[in-house]
Parts: sequence; C-alpha cells; structure tokens
Amino acid sequence: MRPVLHPGTRLVRARAAIEISESPSTARSQSIGAYRLLAATTIFLGSFLLFQIQPIIAKQIFPWFGGSAAVWTICLLFFQAVLFFGYLYAHILLSHLSARHQRFLHISLMAASLAVLPAIPAVWWKPEGGADPIPRILGLLGMTVGLPYFLISSTSPLVQGWLTRIPKARLPYRFYALSNVASLVALFSYPVVVEPWFAARTQAIIWSVLYGGFVVLCGLTAWLAPVVSRPAPLTSNEKPSTSQRNIWLLLAAFPTILSLAVTNHLSQNVAAIPFLWILPLSVYLLSLILCFESDGWYHRKLFLPLFGVMTLAAAWLLLHEAPGSWVELVIPFFTAFLFVACMFFHGELARRKPGAAGLSSYYLMLSLGGALGALMVALGAPYLLSGNYELPIALALSAVAALFLEYRRHWMSDIAWAMVAIAGLVSAATVVRSTEASALVSSRNFYGGVRIVQDATFRSMVHGIVSHGTQFLDSARKSTPTTYYAPGSGVERAIAARRHPGQRVGVIGLGAGTIAAYARAGDTYRFYEINPAVVDLARRYFTYLSDSPARIETVLGDGRLSLEREAPQNFDVLVVDAFAGDSIPVHLLSRESFEVYFRHLVPEGILALHVSNSALNLVPVAARVAGACGHAALHVHATADEKIGRSESDWVLVAQPSTFAGLRSLTAAGTVPRIPEGFPIWTDERSNLFQVLK
Repeated sequence: MRPVLHPGTRLVRARAAIEISESPSTARSQSIGAYRLLAATTIFLGSFLLFQIQPIIAKQIFPWFGGSAAVWTICLLFFQAVLFFGYLYAHILLSHLSARHQRFLHISLMAASLAVLPAIPAVWWKPEGGADPIPRILGLLGMTVGLPYFLISSTSPLVQGWLTRIPKARLPYRFYALSNVASLVALFSYPVVVEPWFAARTQAIIWSVLYGGFVVLCGLTAWLAPVVSRPAPLTSNEKPSTSQRNIWLLLAAFPTILSLAVTNHLSQNVAAIPFLWILPLSVYLLSLILCFESDGWYHRKLFLPLFGVMTLAAAWLLLHEAPGSWVELVIPFFTAFLFVACMFFHGELARRKPGAAGLSSYYLMLSLGGALGALMVALGAPYLLSGNYELPIALALSAVAALFLEYRRHWMSDIAWAMVAIAGLVSAATVVRSTEASALVSSRNFYGGVRIVQDATFRSMVHGIVSHGTQFLDSARKSTPTTYYAPGSGVERAIAARRHPGQRVGVIGLGAGTIAAYARAGDTYRFYEINPAVVDLARRYFTYLSDSPARIETVLGDGRLSLEREAPQNFDVLVVDAFAGDSIPVHLLSRESFEVYFRHLVPEGILALHVSNSALNLVPVAARVAGACGHAALHVHATADEKIGRSESDWVLVAQPSTFAGLRSLTAAGTVPRIPEGFPIWTDERSNLFQVLK
C-alpha cells in the first residue's frame, strides 16, 4: 500500500525537488507547478489586501480631516512611498542576501507585523485646531498599517525573484499582471460589496484576519523558496544602464501623475465622492494588467496618436468647463483619456522589460516613479501652485514626454503625432494662463485651491469651479445675501423663523461669510471653518463679516470635531454648509453628527443643511437620519433669480415636530421629503453614496 504523506512532508519534498538541478522529471515538474501555484496564491492575496486596505483606512480617517479629496491623495502618496520602500527591500534581499537569510529576515518581520493589528487608528490621532494635517495623516498611516503594507508591497517582486531561481524557469512578468488583477478586484469590490455590507470597524477587523492568513501563506512561500548560496553578481551586459533606469522611471511616473491629477479634478470640480477616487486608480491598474499580461494588448501605432488627440481634447475641455456643465461628458471623457494615456506609458514600459537579472531593479524603478509622481501631485501641487493647475500642467508635461520618447526612437516616422502632443502642450499652457488671469488672487493648500474672481457685478469666492459665496460690487447692494443664501432660500427662512433679539447662529463652513448678512445688533454668529485660507480671503475681499452689527466669532478647525469638544452653544439655528467642491462631507450627514448638532441647539432650534448637489440626491439621507433621531425634516427648494443674485438651492431643515407645528409660514414654503422604502440610516461606520447618485 502506498503511504499517505503528511502535508508538511509533501511541502518539504516539494522544496527539495525544486532545488534539484538535474534533468526534469514528472515529479519535479509537479513540485515546481505546486510551488508556482502557492506563489500565485500568495501574490494574489497580498495584492488584494494591498489595495483593499487603502479605502478601508481612508474611510476611517476621512471624518477626522474634513472629509476632503485631499485626504485620499495624501493616503495614495503614503501608499506609493511605502510601495517603493517595499520594492527597495525586495531588491536588497534578492541582490545581496542568500535565500536562507532572506527567509529568516522576511518571516521574522511578518511575524512582528502581527503586533500592530487590527488596522484601526487610535483616536488620539484626531487633529486639533488649524495645524497642517499632512504630517499627522502620514504618521497615523505609518503607525497603523505601515509595517503590514511595507511587507505586502515587497511580496510580488520578492516572490517573482524566487521563481526566477527555478532552473529553466520562464520570466514571471505575468505574475505582475496577476497582482494587478487582484488589486483591481479589491478596488471594485469595496464600493460594491464591502462598503454597503460592513461597518468601517468590521472592515478593518476582517482585513486584519485575512492579513494573518497572508502571513502564513507568505511564510510557506519563503520557506520553500529555492536555495541559492548567494546571488551571482551581474555582468556588465546584464546591468541596466543609467539611461534605461531613467526611462523606466519616467514611464512609471507619468501614469501616476495623470491619475492623481484626474482624481483631483473630478473630486474638486465634479463631485467629491469615493467611487470617483477609485475609478482613476482602477483605470491605472487595468492598463498595467493589459500591458504586462501579454504583448498583444499594446499597439504603439494606435495608442500614440490616440494619446495626442485626446490630450488636445482634454485641454480644450478644461478651457470651456463651467460649474455643473457637461457632467455626463466630463467623467467618461477623462476616464477614457486616462486609460489611453496609461496604456501608452505602461505599454512603452512593458516593451522595455529586462531579463531575469534586472527584474528587481526594474520593479524598483517602477515603484520609485510612482512614488515621485504621487509626491509631485500630493505635496508639490498644494505647496507650489496657487490654484488647481496640476491637470493642465500634467497634460503639458506628458505631451513633452511623449515627444521625447518618440524622438529618441524613430522621430521621422511619427513626427506628425508628436506635433499633436505639442498642440496639447500649448492648449494646456493656455488653460493655466487663462485661469490665472481671471483671478484677483489664488490660494492653495491641503484643502484645495480657492480663488477670488469678479466681473462687472459680482465678486466671488470659487473652489474648483464651484462658488462658495458671491457679493455685489455695488455699494447699495453689497449687504444683500446672494446665491444659495439669498432671500427665499432655506437658510434665510430658518433664520427668519427663529428670529428674536440676541439670536445665536452657528455655521459650519464660512465661505465668503454671506450668512452674516442676516445678523442684527445683539446677535452672535459663530463660524466653524477648516481652511485657514478661506478665513483670510473672506475678511480681505468681502465685507459681510466686517459690516455685520452682530458679534462674529470664527473657530478654525473641522466643524464637527470642534463642536464635539465644546460645551453646548445653545444655537437657535445651526447651519451645515461645509461642502467641498460639489459635495457635503459624509461625516457631516451621519447619525452621530446629528446627535452632536442637537446637543448644541436649543430645544426649539433648527438645523439647516445645505444639500445642493449636481451629482447626489442628499435630501433622503438627511431626512432619514433626522427621523431616526426623533426629528422632522422639511425640504426647501429655491429657484434661481438673477435679479436678486439668487442661485437654485436645496436645503433640508430639521427640528422637533412641535417646532414645525408652530411655524406654519415655514412649513408652507417646503415639502416633506420622500424617503425610499428601506433607505438605510447613514452612520460614521456605514454609508453608501451609490444609493444617492442622481
């Protein structure tokens, strides 16, 4: 009878078979196949966890830092940087340590990384006041998921390096495509499966359990890796040249730059919603999958001219874009543009793959290019640019890069297409010049770009392409509230309904300070503003605050976090108007946030929520949470009126049912929101923006 082998015995024999260098046998081929399957499983699970943790940890910390798209950008910077260090670690191990030392070090670090689980950030990382949030975000991520992410990042190049040590092994570049497939699955599964079904804390716990399983799998893969006493030094012919390394770096950097620039543009000018953050990253990964899966997907004669034409079209679209215009066109176009651009750069990168000897160096330059690209957009743009110019600048630089690459290869054959790229450069530069020329002043920081523009009638504060307050230049009308806050709007009706001497009004989101126009002598208006640049611009370029006869107070910091720390303010009206671009941060519409608001309202007080949005229907969200807290909701819609400078707006007013019962004039101006059957209550732990897309 044939003996039954213990699984551990099988693994030991598999490892022994892999190390045999004689002529192949069936048993040895099966053992190598088993190891390749183990390696593929390890790479797939690691890459899935690598990209699943990104939205999981970002969702947990969004409420702490204003809920803006910049939080996601800084998270991507952190992950790109750690990815580079993970690849550097793999390169050092494969180039300088024996397999036995690699195994010992890697398994030891993975065991140590279990000590930082679960991947839930400590509450003491919450910011206070108006300090620069970037160092705190980077520190939080490093302490919470830094070591696990570092080790997962090293998995794909490290395991592929081990696979190349199998005698007569094929180059394992298709495993890189496999890792990106897993990453893509992780990204798409998050908004569709994970976010709707699991609370944020539960997501982190499940990820931590899966990471424990990954540690076991990766430990086995390391233990069974083929043993080589010490890596053989590279010959002069095998060493990648400096020119090769620079080209790899350039080709890897531009897809990251364009991806983050498109993400910022869509988030700030269309809607700050998570699936628009995941979409560009998914396109980025899809291009990597196609280009590294086989040589059949990328055709240079197709993608180079297509890239040139779409660069030109993108620049033209930026020149003619306006608030709320062409939303149905902007999202699919920039998604398609990004795909073509990533296919071009990643396709050229894949065509330059080295042999097995240069594999770890190649992946190292890929990761370094991605990290430098993320650094330029996430840190360079907020600190070096005065406005949201990263996308037109990225268009210009990518056009120059395309011309450079074309010239180096065979410029005579496709010079016409290179000229199309130059046309894109000229158009992109025009975008920057025209944007700067139209602004009185521009300011840029972590929270985005804000600029002051004016025409013959109005002066406006603009974030992206969305107005955050407008004032008449005419001295006779400069104290008239305009846009979303004009007479007839929901906020005007709420303040009028609770009017009495010594009225107290709280406002989350300062903007130009327009709401202060409703204040009277003896009133107190307390504004909460997270962006210090907004406070400065509101006081320097608008007179709403300085002309107000009331007592004006400003608190710098996230409105909700500030209210959580303060004693009850006894507001008669509390206004929530902290939209970033075109979207109210989710953490200001959760049940927990409503409980904070009600603590600061007098019993008869009114909560006024500004929910005007071109992409999302937030009315049922506010109404559902209000009902869950035992309050009634009223939807007030105001139509546009150019004569008085009023914009179309939607406000949801929330109060005790008895309060609305005594305010017939207010209830007559609004309608009771319709809430779809089974509509969930949004909480800090669970929300789903897909449910409210228009």
